[in-house]
Amino acid sequence: MITKGKVRTDKIERSEEEWRKLLTPEKFKILRQEGTEPAFQNKYWDNHEEGTYQCGGCGLPLFSSQDKFESGTGWPSFTKPLADDVVETEPDTRFGMKRISVKCARCGGHLGHVFDDGPPPLGTRYCMNSGSLDFVPKK
Repeated sequence: MITKGKVRTDKIERSEEEWRKLLTPEKFKILRQEGTEPAFQNKYWDNHEEGTYQCGGCGLPLFSSQDKFESGTGWPSFTKPLADDVVETEPDTRFGMKRISVKCARCGGHLGHVFDDGPPPLGTRYCMNSGSLDFVPKK
């Protein structure tokens, strides 16, 4: 089941110019312009370390390595976010496809998409762009 998260009260809003100054060109393209990166050629698709994946724009913790799985898609995939209120979803019909876009609930950065073809019991696959995330290893 795909659900929209609760609205966070600690929203971060910045102008496009401010984001451009704060983010690398890759992160800006993905987080602010809804870009993507090549499959199997990104930083975290094959990362197996324990830790937390956080938003590359604002640092909000989003996903746990415990919920990461091998989807075969070439992007990091997770069964669920850390909490319902850390991500928001909305329909994405660009490129003639029907998908559900996933955004950081705090800064609105584009993270990737969620699909209903993940493993049981939840059946969700949060297919994220490595360039939208930062990984914090478990200490």
